Order: sequence, then structure tokens, then C-alpha cells
Amino acid sequence: METLGRALGDALQLLWSMDADLFEIVGLTLQVTLIALAIALLLGIPMGAILGLTKHLPGRAFIVPLIYTGMGLPPVTVGLFTYLFLSNQGPLGSLGWLFTPVGMIVAQTIIAFPLVLGLTMAAVQGVDPDLPIQMRALGATRRQIALTTLVESRIGVTAAVVAAYGSIISEVGAVMLVGGNIEGETRVLTTAIVLETRKGNFALALALGMILLTLAFVTNLIFHRLQVRQGGP
Repeated sequence: METLGRALGDALQLLWSMDADLFEIVGLTLQVTLIALAIALLLGIPMGAILGLTKHLPGRAFIVPLIYTGMGLPPVTVGLFTYLFLSNQGPLGSLGWLFTPVGMIVAQTIIAFPLVLGLTMAAVQGVDPDLPIQMRALGATRRQIALTTLVESRIGVTAAVVAAYGSIISEVGAVMLVGGNIEGETRVLTTAIVLETRKGNFALALALGMILLTLAFVTNLIFHRLQVRQGGP
């Protein structure tokens, strides 16, 4: 208990002193996760809407189970395949993305994308099926129907964003494999916590853990506020 109390005290001191190394890690974490989330949203929301609205899409019986499988992919497996693709012997090795923030963004985008896609698809399918029929009768285009349906399913889409961001900001395995946890270059909150814990530097690990929990809470609070404004629970 004494060791824990001392570590907590030192952790709070690190936070209070605005340690430069600590906040450099925070900055990189936000950069990587937010860019990965943005890419996943740009790709996943439109595709999810299309799948949700298109009941007779060729290959749908194969595509939907594939998406659900992707939603449950172990992050370390994603990291392994991303590593192999980006390594010198891999097909994308010439890009030089391995052990860089770009490589980490690629891995986290792959993790977040199926979640955004699958949950958006489910949210769109939950909209009143008579809505597209009524809009077609009024002369609406496919794009107008898709946008209106997305607006109607906004609570579910918001949940998709929350789930996707939560999965990547707390992820360790993929960013450890692809990023290499290089100090000052690819070290993010989760990998830094693992490293400092192994080194016995519990004060810094606790400080990083507090920041990670705070970021997760603030993110969920923001999205919850959005859901409430949209009429959600």
C-alpha cells in the first residue's frame, strides 16, 4: 500500500508539473487515433449506409458475415498482418511506413473500419423500412434517401463512432508491432504504459493511465451529449 501511495503521489506530481515527455506521448496518441478514426468514418459510414439500404446486393450473404468477423478481429492479428505487409519483404515495404506513425494509423484504421461499417449498417437497417419507399414516391434521389436515412439513424451511427474510437485508443498489440514503441517517434499511451510498468516506473505508468482514462471518459461524454441532443437515452 505504501508503494502504491507513493506511486500515485509521484504520478500526480508528474501531471501537475506538465512533464514534456508525457504530453508528447499524449499528442502522438491523439494524432494517430483521430486520423485513423476520421479515415474509418469517411470509408465506413457511406459503405455501411449502402449495405443497410441495399437488401439484394450481389454477394451480400458473404459480405455481411465478413464484416461481422472483422468487427471481432484481435488487434494483435491486425498488427501482425500489417507488419508483414509493411516490412521490407512485404508488398508495401517500399513505402517505408513500418515503425512510423503512418503505419500505426493504417493498423488502427483497419481495426476501426469494420466497427464503423457494421454498426452503421445495423443502424440504417433499424430505420423504418417505409421511409425510403415514401421518399422515392416523392421523387427523392438515391443520395437524398441515403442522407435522410443516415440522419434518422444518427444515434446508432454515433454509437459506431464511440465503439470505434474506444477500440483504437485502448489498443496495444497492433501499435506495438507496427510502431515499435520508439521513444519520441511512435510511443503512444498504451505502449508507454506497458513499457514503464515492465521497467518498474509505476509513477509514470499511472500518470499515463490516468490520462488515458480521462481521454476515454471525455470522448464518451462528448458523444453521450450528442446522443442526448439527438433524442437518444
